[in-house]
Amino acid sequence: MQIDKTTLQDLSIFNSEEEYSIFHHLNFTQTTEGKSILKQILAKPLSSIAAIEDTQQTIQFLINVHHQVPKIITNGTLMVIEKFYLTPLESYPHPAKAINTKVYKYFSKPDFFLTKYSVEHFIDFVKGLHEINKILLAAKCKKIRSWVNSITSILQKQIIQQILQENKHELSDVSVLKYASFFRNDFKNSCQELTEIYSTIDAYLSLAIATENFGYSFPKFIESKEPLIESIDLYHPLLQKPVSYSFNLKKDLNFLFLTGANMAGKSTFIKSTGIAVYLAHLGMSVPAKSLQLSFFDGLLSNIQIADNIVKNESFFYNEVQRIKNTVLKINDNKKWLILIDELFKGTNIHDAMKCSITVIDGLQKRKNGLYILSTHLYEIAEQLIDYKNIQFKFFETNIKNNEMDFSFQLKDGISDDRLGYMILEKEGVVDLLKN
Repeated sequence: MQIDKTTLQDLSIFNSEEEYSIFHHLNFTQTTEGKSILKQILAKPLSSIAAIEDTQQTIQFLINVHHQVPKIITNGTLMVIEKFYLTPLESYPHPAKAINTKVYKYFSKPDFFLTKYSVEHFIDFVKGLHEINKILLAAKCKKIRSWVNSITSILQKQIIQQILQENKHELSDVSVLKYASFFRNDFKNSCQELTEIYSTIDAYLSLAIATENFGYSFPKFIESKEPLIESIDLYHPLLQKPVSYSFNLKKDLNFLFLTGANMAGKSTFIKSTGIAVYLAHLGMSVPAKSLQLSFFDGLLSNIQIADNIVKNESFFYNEVQRIKNTVLKINDNKKWLILIDELFKGTNIHDAMKCSITVIDGLQKRKNGLYILSTHLYEIAEQLIDYKNIQFKFFETNIKNNEMDFSFQLKDGISDDRLGYMILEKEGVVDLLKN
């Protein structure tokens, strides 16, 4: 699935303030390398339903076994191993014997004790992977099978089998140098491969733990030439008390026209949909009771447009460029999900209405896409009412005792609520200006 940096930012998959990102929300990794792999996974949607389903099976298997995974390997373990390969050390005697080991220990005492400390962590590393491998043997999915095959191939070496029988607290000095020589001279490439595999396992374990902790469900992909989304109780994962949405988008009803006042929930709904569809294309579970969808070739958003003073580009100009690039993209006749929040905020209301109608008219004709568009310009709905493929939805706002009450419930119809001045007044800005 195609996606760009703007859309990833709009959906908060990644964020400059990491704690407000989907990445942070799903991060339960135990190692720095695992965190890095997780970021790579979240940045690359998968290219087929088969790849998505294999990843779903991987995460589902890990959900069932993650409590069994031993805590032998830590972030400190990987740091010690990395430092071992980077630190210059006196060459080890080869082969290690009792006498040359004593000489080495006497004349290179700091190097010997760093070596001993490192070898103990190497033992933890291979033993930890050995135990993890036994847990993963029952898996049928391709991804885990590839991990198992690689780990098994490397750990079956005779010297590794000897190391697996060792008690790291009872190592002789000769064994320390013997194993250190092997790790340093013959195991570096294999160690790098195992570290990457373990870090990848750490990343997918993170997704499994997140699924279990948050009660997410796995979406079902429908083999379809036409785009479709059928959601039940879908919600935004970053909200503490989210309100869920149920809706359908398909070929004959491929355009959702969304209205409602400021703060009523339009942007949250649009982002919730985008996040769920994106996570689905990673093979990840989603924040919804149920989600069925087609495979999408691309996902684009138009939510947080900004001007660029350095390039002499106005807000409105960048809105137009974003729409232009969107139209160019979706002309490939592939399946797209397009999310647009408050179209043409950067111009006057007359121009905004005219431009919006033109864009909506053009987009709704392209049946290869699904579109969600929010706007304050409820007046333009009158000119769209005859389009049979446009759904009109809104978020209602009630006024009780001069207080705004937001239900955040998605309803059928069109809202003409405009509460901007009321919000300005309620926040005391009007009084401040008068005084």
